[in-house]
Amino acid sequence: MNDVYGDLGWRGLIHQTTDDRFLSDWLRSGSRRLYAGFDPTASSLHVGHLLPLLTLRRFQRAGHRPIALVGGATGMIGDPSGKSEERNLLSVEELQTNIQGMERQMRRFLDFDAGDHAALLLNNADWMRDFSYLDFLRDVGKSFPVSGMLAKDSVRGRLERADGGMSYTEFSYMLLQAYDFVYLNQHFDCQLQIGGSDQWGNITAGIDLARRMRGVPLYGLTCPLLTRSDGVKMGKTEQGALWLDAERTSPYAFYQYWINVADEDAGRCLRMLTEVEPEEIERLEGCCAERPEARESQRRLAQELTRLVHGPSGLASAERATAVFFGAAIEDLSDEQLIEIFADVPSHELPAARLRHEGLPLPDALVAAGLAKSKGEARRIIQQGGAYVNNRRRTDQQTRLTDEDRASQTVIVLRSGKKRYALLRFTE
Repeated sequence: MNDVYGDLGWRGLIHQTTDDRFLSDWLRSGSRRLYAGFDPTASSLHVGHLLPLLTLRRFQRAGHRPIALVGGATGMIGDPSGKSEERNLLSVEELQTNIQGMERQMRRFLDFDAGDHAALLLNNADWMRDFSYLDFLRDVGKSFPVSGMLAKDSVRGRLERADGGMSYTEFSYMLLQAYDFVYLNQHFDCQLQIGGSDQWGNITAGIDLARRMRGVPLYGLTCPLLTRSDGVKMGKTEQGALWLDAERTSPYAFYQYWINVADEDAGRCLRMLTEVEPEEIERLEGCCAERPEARESQRRLAQELTRLVHGPSGLASAERATAVFFGAAIEDLSDEQLIEIFADVPSHELPAARLRHEGLPLPDALVAAGLAKSKGEARRIIQQGGAYVNNRRRTDQQTRLTDEDRASQTVIVLRSGKKRYALLRFTE
């Protein structure tokens, strides 16, 4: 077996374990089954899910068999871990939509057709929906001491808040998740649970429940939460979460997030989130120290993650859009893509009729876009070679813009000099 435990350690992916030395030897001695849980709180996974998902992927590539557990049952309650207030409850229909979206995305990361090492995709609603309340209390609840629940940080922290508290519904979450581990061990021979460091209390609760109910030893491993060097969680933008769904976060926006991470975070992200070999990561870290302005680590990070999440076509689209912002000719882009690329650029609307008949004189367009204060200044910009339409230089002062000059459905991109951009949107 490949030494996945050693690789996890080198990459900084081990935060807590139930037995460090034992797990290292145990994982090398044979193929094991392990799981990570994902509550369907949205129809898409986000960057916060990447660490456990990619850790499952690392285990599978090392010869182990991962289980991705979607919480169709636990998702109806919501995990209180790390939360200062109770989640809004989702309807059955919302949960089902979210589960379907997450399942589609998980198939990009895990191989569900790999023979003996094929990943399993399970839903805990399949074994909880027919479990009556009385049967659950009798068979599971009697093996779960309340004192242990109260000792967990996720529970104690909420109960100690003067303005907080916790409903019985949320209090029961730990019991349900703990039973998942017992069920997966009994029916799928799963012996290891992984998760973020905020899941330690839930993981150890499952281990304790398995010991009480079945007399079997189970194991746990947590990864550190994905944070920036200043302690802020990664994947948070001004627009909200960084989603893995291209409809929510475009490949371009996803790529831009990673290419703009700080130097002190780039190497750690390469280690924790990519499959780049250690030798190359160390080389990139050396380059970052010597020539930080080259941003080689960030570029490789953005390429690897965008390819993994959005595929080769998504990466090509993101790189093409990035090149456009730095002067590449604009073609084969939509209104949405152009508006996103030039989100911080002034935009002005004109009637589409201005492009018809004789067209819109280029000096008039530069003035309308705010790139020149007068037609005289606009003509000087054109004469000096500083006027660009869709990143193509125009030097003829008699140029008239027509429908054929649209870069997308409604947009023409104008530029003055190297960096001054403006958009003209032509609407009916």
